[in-house]
Amino acid sequence: MMVRDIGTDDPRVRVRAGKSSRPRTKNRPNWTTKPLGRVIGIDRGRYRVILDEASVEVQAVRAKELGRGSIIMGDHVRLTGDLSGRVDTLARIVAVEERATVLRRSLEDAADQKGEKAIVANAQVMCIVVALADPPPRTGMIDRCLVAAFEAGLEPLLCLTKADLASPDELIEAYRDFDVRVVVTNLGGADDSLSPGNDGVDAIRELLAGRFSVLVGHSGVGKSTLINALVPHAHRAVGHVNEVTGRGRHTSTSSQAFELPTGGWIVDTPGVRSFGLGHVSVDDVLGVFPDVADATQWCLPLCTHLPDEVSCALDTWRTGGTPFEAIDEDEAERRSHRVESARRLLDAVATAEAVSKAAR
Repeated sequence: MMVRDIGTDDPRVRVRAGKSSRPRTKNRPNWTTKPLGRVIGIDRGRYRVILDEASVEVQAVRAKELGRGSIIMGDHVRLTGDLSGRVDTLARIVAVEERATVLRRSLEDAADQKGEKAIVANAQVMCIVVALADPPPRTGMIDRCLVAAFEAGLEPLLCLTKADLASPDELIEAYRDFDVRVVVTNLGGADDSLSPGNDGVDAIRELLAGRFSVLVGHSGVGKSTLINALVPHAHRAVGHVNEVTGRGRHTSTSSQAFELPTGGWIVDTPGVRSFGLGHVSVDDVLGVFPDVADATQWCLPLCTHLPDEVSCALDTWRTGGTPFEAIDEDEAERRSHRVESARRLLDAVATAEAVSKAAR
């Protein structure tokens, strides 16, 4: 047998064995019986996982075969290894269970504007945090978040903060016809604590109890302050809004889930500048308004259903004109509100697409 030439006679040099020609077995391990847990924190390749049965928190790494980016916040995962939760021990995530919901946004600032970022899996509630002032509210951001929530199958909750700086009446009226609950909170004060007698946070705590929720919103709107009010031991760092740009500073650099005293979990995400909707279609928006969707069947092909479409059937449907049935004034007003609500979300999708195309 020919001796392999390793280029040296030094016996201390160990040579890695050559690659075997034997095919890899197709009999893969069965992980379905392994303990199940939920990802509640991700930081530089380390995953914080809370075990379902023992309620023990463990540190884990990802199995190589799962691939990079295959695990996101909120995933239900199967684990092996050391599951004691002791310091300096590591478990290994070997499988990811099927996701019930996935909240994601398109990356308008990506190189090809086609990327998507999955934010959280298996969430039930999307809490959209908006400041009434400092920084001023941006309805375009709210509309985009609502579209993303509806597309992902999450229940939207609109949380208006800093009520001590501005009145919430205008924003509440703007979203009166949307299927979204609005809660007003006052997280003002020099020490960012709750103002005496404010019931807003109590209402949010009650709505989120026993559920897995996610907070989204611009930087500086008060997400971290809200987390500290809901979870006293969270100790999230809070920042201030730049007086020149009117934008907040990123204080949360990674997603992290916190257990609520009343049960359930809430995920604090880093603030975002924009919320891309490249993954959302017109049908996803119309699915939120079934009666409006039925009326669009009378539209011409490729109709955008926006106000500048002269042949859009929605303008006729809202007034009860032919070919639709005649309606009274109350029904006409109701339909008008429905059409305006649908068009606001459609405009958010169209604007997101235009921004993406302009950046290419």
